[in-house]
Amino acid sequence: MPVVLIVLAVFFALNMGGANFAAAFAAPYGGKIIGRKKAALLFTLFVTLGSVTLGENVSLTLKQAIVPADLVVSRAVTTIFIAAGLSMYISNLMKIPQSTSLVTVAAITGVGVYYGQLNVGTLLYLLPFWLLLPIVSYFLTLSISGAIYPPRKGNFWVYERFINHQDKLKVLVIAMSCYNSFAVGTNNVANVAGPLIGAWEGFTLLHLLLVFAVIYGAGAFVFIEPIKTAGNKIVPLGLLTASIISMVSGTLMLFASALGIPQSFVMLKMGAIFAVSSLKDGQSYTFQKPVTQRTLYSWAINPIITFLTSWGLSFALNGTR
Repeated sequence: MPVVLIVLAVFFALNMGGANFAAAFAAPYGGKIIGRKKAALLFTLFVTLGSVTLGENVSLTLKQAIVPADLVVSRAVTTIFIAAGLSMYISNLMKIPQSTSLVTVAAITGVGVYYGQLNVGTLLYLLPFWLLLPIVSYFLTLSISGAIYPPRKGNFWVYERFINHQDKLKVLVIAMSCYNSFAVGTNNVANVAGPLIGAWEGFTLLHLLLVFAVIYGAGAFVFIEPIKTAGNKIVPLGLLTASIISMVSGTLMLFASALGIPQSFVMLKMGAIFAVSSLKDGQSYTFQKPVTQRTLYSWAINPIITFLTSWGLSFALNGTR
């Protein structure tokens, strides 16, 4: 496999890992329940476990369900990684959490359109999940969190229980972060491993999932600023609320992985966070905030930009068909 392709794949995996480490372990790190290095080790361990046990379905979707498998060769994979990487870089500059899964699919779609070999049926199958699962995350979190917030006569006993069992709550928060890491591993490592199936001679899918899961986890050690920022922002939600968010988003991620759906962990997590914000500040205020509107706009426009970039790069590298 060309050295350039290896470098692009490693860089892409490291960036994804750093971002999702922040999302998975922000609560226990920000609450000073666990140190960054220990959290990064746990993140790497559970991402790897998730990847090698349940990462196959999504990998195969990205390899052969969107475009024919024989189309995803070294030059096409290079195009995919460049287009997806640029999209992630733009999102990072805008300080907006972006979906690696959606931009990866958009990049593959650009290559498929260039060659005239796109499986539109697969995209039509995936689209409802991309739209509906973040909405499910929002309303499910709204329902669960609404039972305990705001404090009132009927739910005081919940607060009393957790005040009396703070140590157990801290363990729960770490456990939910590990659960999130496992769920991310079952889905997002495939963004790198899937397109590389067959491009790295001598490596099976399991080998690719294992290698890039470890590299993905290493992103937690390389990119340390996202966890610091996310920790300061998420902890004010409260450890109990953060655990509910993690439970909902992690479970929906596992559901998507079981079906072979490349799904955005960031979108599921943000949907749950928007729900908590709606409970505390009201829906109108939550969705009128500039950061919310900028995030939603980015989710809509970045995959389109990624698709156009991938399509244009295909012409630049291969010429007019």
